[in-house]
Amino acid sequence: MFRGVEINIMKFDDLFKGLDDKKKRNRVGRGEGSGNGKTCGKGQKGQNSRSGGGVRRGFEGGQMPLHRRLPKRGFTNIFSKKYVIVDVEKLNVFEENSEITENSLKESGIVSKIKDGVVVLGRGEITKKIILRVKRCSESAKSKIIAAGGKVEENF
Repeated sequence: MFRGVEINIMKFDDLFKGLDDKKKRNRVGRGEGSGNGKTCGKGQKGQNSRSGGGVRRGFEGGQMPLHRRLPKRGFTNIFSKKYVIVDVEKLNVFEENSEITENSLKESGIVSKIKDGVVVLGRGEITKKIILRVKRCSESAKSKIIAAGGKVEENF
């Protein structure tokens, strides 16, 4: 410390730190003089000394493994439907009196995939008169489209 200021003085051995960080690969089985000859550091006999030896991940020595002791939970419903959600405010990009279908929504880039159908929800406001033909439409979205002078056809 010099008048309340700490000064770091570089030492000669600091210059070469990091140059010898790479550890050389240990070449096993290259004679007894290397220290890792004969059994190559794998001990005497047994499963782990053999080629391809060792046990699989999760093996507990023959005991019933944890992933089989725990119960299964839940299921995947194969009949479930995946709908794409579109808000009413996003329909303002279309022109006045245009007919909007699921394919036209995909072409305009509002949805990327149609999946099992498109559902229109009532978030936001619509200012244009449109004809909407989609799988499903919420009551609030339907009332906003009709109030703007448009028409809604569901299960299309």
